[in-house]
Amino acid sequence: MTKAPDPTRRSESARRAVLQAAVELCEETGYPRLTIEAIAARSGVSKKTVYRWWASKGEVLLDAVIDRASSTANHPDTGNFVNDVLTQLKAVIALLTPHRTSMTTGLIAEALRDEDVATDLRERLIRPNIGLFDERMRSAKRSGEIPEDADLRLLNDLLHGTLYHRLVFHLGMPTDDELRERIEVVVAGLRARAER
Repeated sequence: MTKAPDPTRRSESARRAVLQAAVELCEETGYPRLTIEAIAARSGVSKKTVYRWWASKGEVLLDAVIDRASSTANHPDTGNFVNDVLTQLKAVIALLTPHRTSMTTGLIAEALRDEDVATDLRERLIRPNIGLFDERMRSAKRSGEIPEDADLRLLNDLLHGTLYHRLVFHLGMPTDDELRERIEVVVAGLRARAER
């Protein structure tokens, strides 16, 4: 029986070196060609140590994505709903591009094949970010920027769904103007629905 990785035994400098190596290699070669051996060689941390801390390259990348997402894909609340959502969606796009070498895109693809990666991705990254999104949407409801009865799940799907649709089918990410237009259409639809 294999022992589960023990994150409590990590050296922070070695952890950072492994995550940085994984990011660099993924950006250079793409997720499919990324290997634990290459991560270990680039980071200067032994393969055995990497495996002691992470069970797979997917787990290494997930930690790297979470680190990057926590510093880039925030949910600002400046009081201008359209601008705030635009800022947040642009941060998501930055995590998804370029799609051939994006660690986030590689991790999403891996999650489609590996239920453990899917669960970790959902529970450690997606659900917490949905929570932050919902918090910002509740603030928009309180300030009257969106109707009080706006369905937050529907709003999340409409605003983020367009990015993932375009990603999956290689349609290119929307420009800032296209994003703004989509946000404004969604807000107008919510208001029209509330007035019925």
